[in-house]
Amino acid sequence: MIGFTLGRYFFMRYLSITFWFFAGVAALVFIISFTEFAGRAGGLPDYSASHALAFAGLQTPMIMQQAVPFICLIAGIVTLVSLNRRYELVVARSAGISAWQFLFPIGLAAFFSGVLTLALLNPLAAYGVEKSESIEAGLRGTQPTAMPDTPWIKQRTSEGETIIGSQSVLNLGLELRGATFLRIGEDGGISERIDAEVAYLRDGHWELRNATRYGEGGLPERIDTIQVPSNLTPEFVLERLANPETIPFYELPRKIAAARTFGLSADAFAMHFHSLAALPALLVTMTLIAATVSMRFARMGQSATIILGGVLAGFLLYVVSVLVQAFGSAGFVPPLAAAWFPVIVAGFFGVTFLLYREDG
Repeated sequence: MIGFTLGRYFFMRYLSITFWFFAGVAALVFIISFTEFAGRAGGLPDYSASHALAFAGLQTPMIMQQAVPFICLIAGIVTLVSLNRRYELVVARSAGISAWQFLFPIGLAAFFSGVLTLALLNPLAAYGVEKSESIEAGLRGTQPTAMPDTPWIKQRTSEGETIIGSQSVLNLGLELRGATFLRIGEDGGISERIDAEVAYLRDGHWELRNATRYGEGGLPERIDTIQVPSNLTPEFVLERLANPETIPFYELPRKIAAARTFGLSADAFAMHFHSLAALPALLVTMTLIAATVSMRFARMGQSATIILGGVLAGFLLYVVSVLVQAFGSAGFVPPLAAAWFPVIVAGFFGVTFLLYREDG
């Protein structure tokens, strides 16, 4: 049985390598996000470098959350390769410690990394996505924009039908930035369009501010504040328009339950919740994949081809997970199965391969 001291050494060695990889990738992501936003928003009237710095800092946690599986995969490979090259795994094996015993603290460290991602990084990522959207929407202000590319929702009141879209959804569905309201006439055509810088969902109506109204054949009319009757709830707006990534992990169960009380499927939110819940297990699976390609001792170092195969296997697992999650978000596959099936299959593959290599 592996001792506490040796197990702690493997545990901390993996966490240390993971931390430095994470810090390096985060710095690179920050620079790229800063450059990309500066190029996209540099021509706006109120733009300044502080906006780009804030936007990059707020966007970085979400991108890093998505990159965590790859970071843990590379960190696992680097950890095991370095232990091999320094003959530490050889000494451990000669002392009667099996591969499963010294992989346990490394897998435990990977699981711990997943828990830290959910507890610390995910709330920062959700907050950052919402605030970065608010920064960009504030910079664009009332400038004319194209039709929103987010899904549209339709409401029916005593005044008729209105179709609503927005560039971003903030404050858990209570605030729309870059909102567009299309009122449908009795003939089924669009009788009026209202573009608003911001729209707030109040009790029984939308409050549109800094709006521009376009009537049939008339000139645009600037309006400071206008009210549009509504019977929608924040949960309905959030489920239809909001990006699930803007909601922290611990808030998702409550939002899913609230949406389902209104007869909504909430598949996108459920898929996001289960994919996050499966993240610690996914990181352990990535560690198993790393072990399959980096534990064999080689006097002159591991084969680059074999290590590249491990990286490609991890990338394939990620692509399959994203593909299955798309089906889960669309409701074609139960979200629970879509989140856990790729992880379980890849985990069985890693365990089987290691059993064959280590135990014959």
